[in-house]
Amino acid sequence: MVTKRTLSIAKEESTKRSRPALSPEARENQLISLAVDLAERQIREGTASSQVITHFLKLGSTREKLEQEKLIKDQELMDAKKESLTSSKSIEVLYKQAIEAMKTYTGTREEDNNYVEPQDEFIY
Repeated sequence: MVTKRTLSIAKEESTKRSRPALSPEARENQLISLAVDLAERQIREGTASSQVITHFLKLGSTREKLEQEKLIKDQELMDAKKESLTSSKSIEVLYKQAIEAMKTYTGTREEDNNYVEPQDEFIY
């Protein structure tokens, strides 16, 4: 149960130690921090609702930890796929450059207008 006294204590503490958030994400983090502080205080005082207690019990469960690990591994997999795609694109560019270089060596490349054929005769 949230009482006016608990909310006023949380409000007083928040105004004392935090400055205004500079972004929406920072504001969200401030509010989350205040909510966690309030929940902790309620649990310590024995005034926490069953929903608050259940929420924190679920956070500490093995299943939750496994789900968090899975999320981390999924993110790593996505990062690896992204890196692989980037790498394959750069390899494709290198292959194209190599093919173009081979064409110049074999003489099958279309001639540039500024290209000068090497002379077979040597001047001594």
